[in-house]
Amino acid sequence: MVGGGGREHALIRTLSRSPREPQLLAAPGNAGIARDGIECLPGDDLVAQAREREVDFVVVGPEAPLVAGLVDELSAAGIAAFGPTKAAARIEGSKAYAKEMMKATGVPTASHVLFRDRDEAAAHLACASYPAVLKADVLAAGKGVIIAANEREAREALDVFFVESRFGETEVVLEEFLVGEELSLLALCDGERAVPLAPAQDYKRIFDSDEGPNTGGMGSYSPVPGVDAETVNELARVAHQPIVDELRRRGTPFHGVLYAGLMMTATGPKVLEYNARFGDPETQAVLPRLSSDLLELLEASVEPGGLAGVEPEWSTDWAVTVVLASRGYPESSSSGDVIRGLDVVRGADVFHAGTAEREGEIVTAGGRVLGVTALGATPGEARARAYAAAEGITFEGRQMRRDIAARAVDRVAA
Repeated sequence: MVGGGGREHALIRTLSRSPREPQLLAAPGNAGIARDGIECLPGDDLVAQAREREVDFVVVGPEAPLVAGLVDELSAAGIAAFGPTKAAARIEGSKAYAKEMMKATGVPTASHVLFRDRDEAAAHLACASYPAVLKADVLAAGKGVIIAANEREAREALDVFFVESRFGETEVVLEEFLVGEELSLLALCDGERAVPLAPAQDYKRIFDSDEGPNTGGMGSYSPVPGVDAETVNELARVAHQPIVDELRRRGTPFHGVLYAGLMMTATGPKVLEYNARFGDPETQAVLPRLSSDLLELLEASVEPGGLAGVEPEWSTDWAVTVVLASRGYPESSSSGDVIRGLDVVRGADVFHAGTAEREGEIVTAGGRVLGVTALGATPGEARARAYAAAEGITFEGRQMRRDIAARAVDRVAA
């Protein structure tokens, strides 16, 4: 397992449930993965390490190594790997490329314009409609999006992108602001077809009621009220399958997970973004509900057409994930704060994201520190268990949204 975040911890926990009892390694892993008894390797020279350890199958979790071409390198070395090639992963690596793909395939999305420099962007802002969405055309760990309420805020955003260069050298995509409710839908892809997983809803803003700046995700839940199996299949037909078909036509077939971030608008679903890997924290809410063998699903995705006839099976339970973030996140993060209460958690899974071990204690080591996931027969039951467990975990400056899955509870109760 390549990666060391909450997504990778959830993947490892799910793979460990496989009837085939795979021997698991992580590179670089994290303190929680290590405490689960998984051997953690250095995170560099991954191809050489895979060869040395005679690894049969590599799962690449994060976007950066996918966009950099790790799957290509592993394949060239004769090592099977789950994830898209560098060419296919461009669907996440470039917002402009993703927009071009959506236009070419007729996937519904927000209207947009691409700016190559600050002067070009500034000249356009006076005639833009607000609120407006500005996105860095690079990987930005979920934080490269700024929603500007007016022209003044849009000009300030340009300084962030082009003057401060917070996300490095980048072009900027200005998008129409869509109104509706967000939905995350991941699909396993075998180069020919997209097989959807259970839907989830993510919470991007740092504060309750969707206030404050965007983060990598402060919580999630699955399933989603009103989004049944028929709706999921239709969404995959509209949002995922056209991209899979087009990438195959271009000679860059997509194998792995294609994540569609959707806005359910009054005029129908529209794609906000694509990711080329499992979403975070959606994975922590979706995979605990999976009844099928994840290892078999991932291996089938690597084979062209390997997912023919495959339908993942799911528990009827609800899952709610609450993220605990460190002081200063998302603008910065605090490291070295001792985390207390992990050993007394009951009735929930704790997935480590930004943690480290120091002198026998688990400490913070990143922005999003932990994801606490609980299951329940109803969203209310799962939510109550998740928050009860999360409240028992403390560290200096802990941040936690208090409204994760509240809308699901209200809708199911109604």
